[in-house]
Amino acid sequence: MMPADLTTAIAESLPYLRRYARALTGSQASGDRFAAATLEALLEDLDAVRSASSPKVALFRAFHLVWSSAGAPVGEVDGGLAARAERHMARLITPNSREALLLSVIEEFRDSDIAEILGTDTDEAAELVAIALREMEDSVSGKVMIIEDEAIIAMDIEDIVSEIGHRVTGIARTRDEAVALAARERPDMILADIQLADNSSGIDAVNEILSKTTAMPVIFITAFPERLLTGERPEPAFLITKPFSETQLRSAVSQAMFFASTETLTA
Repeated sequence: MMPADLTTAIAESLPYLRRYARALTGSQASGDRFAAATLEALLEDLDAVRSASSPKVALFRAFHLVWSSAGAPVGEVDGGLAARAERHMARLITPNSREALLLSVIEEFRDSDIAEILGTDTDEAAELVAIALREMEDSVSGKVMIIEDEAIIAMDIEDIVSEIGHRVTGIARTRDEAVALAARERPDMILADIQLADNSSGIDAVNEILSKTTAMPVIFITAFPERLLTGERPEPAFLITKPFSETQLRSAVSQAMFFASTETLTA
């Protein structure tokens, strides 16, 4: 029988494994089957838990042993946004790159943890993540709407977004302009400041847009992150603080567009 402290630690990490397995396999049912097989494997080899750097790493490492031995199959993909995200994931062609990407971006493991989970070294784990990010950036393009009242910042954002292959549908400076712009042409993603030119709210603009259309990823860019990071629900999946770097914006745009909606993967 697993000791009580290990049982608690594994139980606390299990929801994250289920989330990861769902994203990796493309379906909740398939992911849960692999998660259950992982628990059975751990029960047969408790030394694997004790020898790992943490119980969570041990759980994910055991999952990957089961996953690899089964040939890394993809289940019957769930519909909607999950299917869209899974189609994007399938475009990552380098072995273990999609695993490394999800472990890094969704589960926020360090490179050293990813190396331990995948059975490689830290440098290779970091390179797998970098390769996945490059492949991810190259694989998805779409329409992006910008809500930003500062002209210079708006132009910088437009240039960066265009350089990585997306088309900007337009730039809105107020809530009303944003709602009207989205109605004329539905974007695939929104980049929004919080405080707008007429003291209207980018948050309100986004909420009104989303109330009239299907779900889409949103990135908030703001000098006031504390207004959104309150610990209350809902909080944004992607939040960039001004001043931002080009690298930060490129990465956030690529990830948000690639995964279609992180709600699908992190719920």
